[in-house]
Amino acid sequence: MKKIDLTEGNVIKVLTSLAIPIMGSSLLQFTYNLVDMLWVGGIGTDAVASVGSSSFFVGLGNSIISFVVIGTGIKVAHALGKKEEIEVKEYINAGLILNTIMGIILGAIAIFCGRNLISFLHLNNLQVEKDAYYYLASSGPTLFFSFFNMLYTRILSSFGNNKLAFNINAVGVILNIILDPLFIYVFKLGVLGASIATLIANIVMFMLYLIRSSGVLKYNINVKVHFIKIKEIVFLGTPMAVQRVLFTVINICLARIIAIFGSDAIAAQKIGLQIESIGFMVIGGLHGAVAAFTGQNFGAKKHTRIKDGYNSALKIGIMYSLLMAVIFFFFSTPFIKLFVREQETIIISKAYLQVVAFSQIFSTIEVISNGFFTGIGKPKVSSIISVIFTSLRIPMALILIKPFGLTGIWISISVSSILKGLVAYLLYLIEARKNLSQKV
Repeated sequence: MKKIDLTEGNVIKVLTSLAIPIMGSSLLQFTYNLVDMLWVGGIGTDAVASVGSSSFFVGLGNSIISFVVIGTGIKVAHALGKKEEIEVKEYINAGLILNTIMGIILGAIAIFCGRNLISFLHLNNLQVEKDAYYYLASSGPTLFFSFFNMLYTRILSSFGNNKLAFNINAVGVILNIILDPLFIYVFKLGVLGASIATLIANIVMFMLYLIRSSGVLKYNINVKVHFIKIKEIVFLGTPMAVQRVLFTVINICLARIIAIFGSDAIAAQKIGLQIESIGFMVIGGLHGAVAAFTGQNFGAKKHTRIKDGYNSALKIGIMYSLLMAVIFFFFSTPFIKLFVREQETIIISKAYLQVVAFSQIFSTIEVISNGFFTGIGKPKVSSIISVIFTSLRIPMALILIKPFGLTGIWISISVSSILKGLVAYLLYLIEARKNLSQKV
């Protein structure tokens, strides 16, 4: 498989070549989620609320496994930058071992403990709770395969080869578009059908990654796995995983508060998050590009090039997020009506998007800064920022719902994102001045 050298060439061109395939994959994922929600939305608001409720716990599993994905990605990128081919294989082997163990454990939890997890949300709607449990339990096997697909994508990104991941994601999306209506309506499986379609798509993607990667993503039995490699992956990936887990747990706690306002509010948040993910298509691509770009150049000790890459990505990201903020604030209703027709849900979703519009630029700064800190092997910095300011959402929400009602929860989310962006940029400036001043 081709490895792309990110330590040479025009910075903008290199970043763009990295980011575009990631953005394309994000666009494909968004298209899948859009189609998925459109078909589920046809069943009604309760179905959307069911998928939205169970999705919090699927997201929690993705957050936990990120310690393997991020840690492996960092060490593979560093080893590639140093041109240590044996180390690359050792880190990939270590990541595959960890991924297998965690996939089995978390998949089993979704199956056997799913009912208790859904009950925690106090949805106060028996049908919504029943469908949410079915969706979560059937997502258990899906987690195993999706975890590997995420790890494979990250490893390919470290190689600077995102095109293959894009192509495989395209197959997954097309398959989902075909299978969703088949299982939901033709086989009359409803919400459960959407989960089954996702499982099949992930299995196919898993197989394609192994077939198309020229053996790079397979476990190499000829390379011994040293415990120190596993330890390094865990050490580097855990801080970012803790950040993501905390973020998800806080969202689950917020969902419990939101549930007080009824299934319309739960569905509205799910729809709002879905539309907000439009902005993450580009920003997520820039994050992946900055992480891989920084990782290889950090291994090669090209510090000035790292700063140039960060600043270029930031300018692109801010321009895009400003555009998305305008769309969210003034033109969100047509997007919301793609999912639901219930007027109350539309009103709540619109309020959510208008409030978070004010934090889009700051969220972009945070995400791109996270890519920088991940690339230099200091994901703990981003984790500390997230732990402190994301934790503020719950007390702020409880205070703000008194004068603002449900909108107070949206305000707490926006304010915390603004604070995270400001602090992340400040810490980047400190890191760049202190440790990246050397010109190479």
